[in-house]
Amino acid sequence: MAANFWTSSHCKQLLDPEDVDLVPAADRERGITPEEFRLIKIHMSFHIWRLAQQVKVRQRVVATAISYFRRVYTRKSMSDYDPRLVAPTCLYLASKVEESTVQARLLVFYIKKMCGSDDKYRFEIKDILEMEMKLLEALDYYLVVFHPYRPLLQLLQDAGITDLTQFAWGLVNDTYKMDLILIYPPYMIALACIYIASVLKDKDTTAWFEELRVDMNIVKNISMEILDFYDTYKIDPQRGIPEDKISPVMNKLPAKA
Repeated sequence: MAANFWTSSHCKQLLDPEDVDLVPAADRERGITPEEFRLIKIHMSFHIWRLAQQVKVRQRVVATAISYFRRVYTRKSMSDYDPRLVAPTCLYLASKVEESTVQARLLVFYIKKMCGSDDKYRFEIKDILEMEMKLLEALDYYLVVFHPYRPLLQLLQDAGITDLTQFAWGLVNDTYKMDLILIYPPYMIALACIYIASVLKDKDTTAWFEELRVDMNIVKNISMEILDFYDTYKIDPQRGIPEDKISPVMNKLPAKA
């Protein structure tokens, strides 16, 4: 795996915000709007997180899985790549890449346990293995993902505000409910989370940010995107998007073959 973000495939694949929000033609034909497209990605990010809790993998595996999931839909439609299958397959693939392998049969078991009688979420081992091959092609076999967690810890240490670690770490976790990891370098996301945490916890980091010589306009823009997300969606951190809000959107997707 590449040791330097700036020479990695992750860096080369950073996108403009408008490219991330572009709804594929096949999904538009099914009446899926940009807002609904975002809702499905948020909903399935929660699904990955809940499934990851069941199989007990590290946070990094979850973050990598969600990054794959979101990257796939900058290239493929949800109509052709069912997000209900893509989500667990991304977790399966990420667990292997991050050397924390989860067996496909375990994922299938917990999906059935979590989703009960909802046949739309019920898949077999062969479905995950087949989708894994499709995802590798969709991702062009570029599987390197850098995350904000390591720079966050380093920067908090440098700033002498390690008491904000838990709060800022939670903010980083929440950024995976958005597409920020596809748009900005991870260390800039980390800085935005530190900026928000320092403001909300009344820590004066003005001089420290000035010494860093980073583009504060970008840091503040990312910060506003995070705060706008909280203000717009007001999502229960445990339950995700309410069923009555997400079901009509998910019903626009094709039925399982």
